[in-house]
Amino acid sequence: MAVFVLVHGAWHGGWCWRKLAPLLRAAGHEVVTPTLTGLGERSHLAHPEVGLATHVEDVVQVLVYEDLRGVVLVGHSYGGMVITGVGERVPERLAHLVYLEAFVPEDGQSLVDLMPAEVRQRMEAMVQAEGDGWLLPRPLPSAWEAIVRDAGGVTDEEDIAWMVPRLGPQPFRTMTEPVRCVNPAAAALPRTYVRGADNTSPTFVPFAERARAPGSGWQYREVAASHEAMITAPRDLAALLLSIAEG
Repeated sequence: MAVFVLVHGAWHGGWCWRKLAPLLRAAGHEVVTPTLTGLGERSHLAHPEVGLATHVEDVVQVLVYEDLRGVVLVGHSYGGMVITGVGERVPERLAHLVYLEAFVPEDGQSLVDLMPAEVRQRMEAMVQAEGDGWLLPRPLPSAWEAIVRDAGGVTDEEDIAWMVPRLGPQPFRTMTEPVRCVNPAAAALPRTYVRGADNTSPTFVPFAERARAPGSGWQYREVAASHEAMITAPRDLAALLLSIAEG
């Protein structure tokens, strides 16, 4: 039996794995889907000091208090920042890191360091204009529904109606706080990059190409979906994750 811990991306919550988690459990595996502080059902805990370190601590404490070991730790999108930090803290509890359409930072990088300068500037402007100087209300200056459709690749109307009310603002410090990558045991962990083959956005291309490069030490896989594969292609994604867990 494998233990999957699924870490959601920005503006999401543990709710986003609702289609995927039952498929992994039906295959006989344990699945944990924590919600990061200040998001989803924990949105009432948001405050200006919530940063990337807070979210790393969220996941570390789940692993420690549930005494989880041999974990396949999956991070979606912003969740790639989180699982990188978790790997630094408790590599002895992890079996594999899976970056699902995710950011992959190097030592000292924050999420905004991995974005084009104009996107960072737009985000900073939105934080000041709409987020009281600390809260990022949404990823880009457009409606949530357009983001779900265009950036996420979600086209099913029921999925859209389910997702949009659950997406919420995120403390901006989670995106400006850097991660440290200095633990040799973390660097030695097996890791896989999963690219959504239908995603036309250039945002995650550099990380996918780095993983595909000969001698990178990574495994590289693709799923026939766009950015929100756990919602639009849960069965394909479950099969892929199971194959990773089985080695």
